[in-house]
Amino acid sequence: MSQTPAPPPTVDTTPSDALTPTVRGVEVIRQTLRTLPDSPGVYRMLNGKGDALYVGKAKSLKKRVVAYTRIDALPLRLQRMVSETISMEIVTTHTEAEALLLESNLIKTLKPRYNILLRDDKSFPYLVLTSADDFPQVIKHRGSKSLIGDYFGPFASAGAVNQTLNQIQKAFLLRSCTDAVFNSRTRPCLLHQIKRCSAPCVDRISRADYQTLVTQAKAFLSGDSKEIQAELATRMEAHSAAMEFEDAAILRDRIRALAQVQAHQDIAIDDMRDADVIAIHQAGGQSCLQVFFFRMGQNYGNRAYFPQHSPDAPSGEVLEAFVGQFYANKLPPHSILLSEPLPNHDLVCAALNLRAGRKVDVTVPKRGPRTKAIAHALTNAREALGRRLAESSAQNTLLVAMAELFELDGPPQRIEVYDNSHIQGTNMVGGMIVAGPEGFNKSAYRKFNIKDPTVTPGNDFAMMREVLTRRFTRAQKEDPDRDRGQWPDVVLIDGGQGQFNVAKAVLDDLAIDDVTLIGIAKGPDRNAGRETYFSEGREPFTLAHNHPVHYFLQRLRDEAHRFAIGSHRARRSQDISRSPLDGLPGIGPKRKKALLHAFGSARGVAEAGLTDLQQVDGISESLAQTIYDHFHG
Repeated sequence: MSQTPAPPPTVDTTPSDALTPTVRGVEVIRQTLRTLPDSPGVYRMLNGKGDALYVGKAKSLKKRVVAYTRIDALPLRLQRMVSETISMEIVTTHTEAEALLLESNLIKTLKPRYNILLRDDKSFPYLVLTSADDFPQVIKHRGSKSLIGDYFGPFASAGAVNQTLNQIQKAFLLRSCTDAVFNSRTRPCLLHQIKRCSAPCVDRISRADYQTLVTQAKAFLSGDSKEIQAELATRMEAHSAAMEFEDAAILRDRIRALAQVQAHQDIAIDDMRDADVIAIHQAGGQSCLQVFFFRMGQNYGNRAYFPQHSPDAPSGEVLEAFVGQFYANKLPPHSILLSEPLPNHDLVCAALNLRAGRKVDVTVPKRGPRTKAIAHALTNAREALGRRLAESSAQNTLLVAMAELFELDGPPQRIEVYDNSHIQGTNMVGGMIVAGPEGFNKSAYRKFNIKDPTVTPGNDFAMMREVLTRRFTRAQKEDPDRDRGQWPDVVLIDGGQGQFNVAKAVLDDLAIDDVTLIGIAKGPDRNAGRETYFSEGREPFTLAHNHPVHYFLQRLRDEAHRFAIGSHRARRSQDISRSPLDGLPGIGPKRKKALLHAFGSARGVAEAGLTDLQQVDGISESLAQTIYDHFHG
């Protein structure tokens, strides 16, 4: 694979200033064609700032790119793209499948304006059954597979994995606590009391019996649920016959927990052990794709996606782009079931095989039990898109009413709402949420840890000044022409006249005069429902409690409040969980664990004498002196 920057365009006969944008774009493409090879690769159309407008793949770069010079044959969308093109970049690949993989990766990374875009930045959660300890734990994990153990998933959402984790705890009584908690327990915790843990931390179960539970859990998560349930039922009947009713009741509860897990596998197909089911439905110029995850024969939930594309994009083209981008950073399962054929089926299969390092079976079921899964996914896609279109229509109505109330030029496309959170001046955090015609845009949410040391703890005015200054200074630097859709039409401040004045001063200092500023303050005794609104050029006013815009702005304010508090709590939890041993030079996880085992707690380490510290495995005399000096000055 090699990358070739295209030579800068040269126009000999006509001054560049006299060319129309479309003619100039076509000339750029013609100049690039002179050096293009007749081989596979990826091309990028770039604007004057160097941002990618479009990323495409080709079996033959020369034959594909030449189509963009026939401007009259292009759709209007691509004609606009050509008119904005100032330069091109070319990457050659060995095969067309490699080009497809590279195209998908570049689209996810660069998010070009004229491509079909899947906005999916979240990783999927897994269940992990660790194997590095004598008493393995079952935990939820998201991110790189850094833990040693068996991974089960992916699950469609945190809710799906939490639901399964709760039932696994009930059924197999495996621990979910961290090693630090496990090693410091002296009596059983609450999970043992409510029969969700066998309490191996205090030897309430032998190592051999615990390993039996681990083996059963692994078999169940691997799809052997019927065998496990049959075994437990046999043991329950044996205990019952021997009048050991307490032991029989424990097994009965475990069987119930397993049954509850299986009750959620509503469309599980017997021969579908490792598959994703993907269905697309289009309406109103939009698309919804529903993805169901089946692993080890069990349904691990589903998730809806709404890719960004032009209203006239064909469903097959959208589905193909989705598949390429969805698996750009995920390992494909052995089988992928689709609701309709892909335009380039063989090419997509070759790319997925290359990505997975094995064969990936991509099919469109027409008969048999697998059509049930496709039909179920299509129903969910149709219903999800219907809800989205209904919400979007209602949202647009509210935005129009808001524009009339605050005398805006038109319905706002981007509203940013700001709020701060702290407890007595500690862990100060500012939050920004974003809303528009499609509702809340959670991928655009931002939190701001207050960094200015001159900000007095708890000074909400100074916090708001720092947050807004950082936000709009960066916006002016990164998007001065405001053509990336990152500038707000309206800024809503959660606060009264004081906060409004601070925000107005920041915008004035930065010479920003085309962003509408609104303040919303709760009524007397912080009574929600009697809010006062502040806007430049008019006296503070209130709205009737049943006014639709009043309710809409309350929702925006409450969402900003929720996000700011959540960010604050996350930061506070980090501080609470931080150990006094963290940050000590030379103390990594292993030595920290050895010290905690030797002295029982961080306080025990702090109170230990120099000689005692030197006796700990892995702690040299010089390191013991460092630790002692740290706690004793």
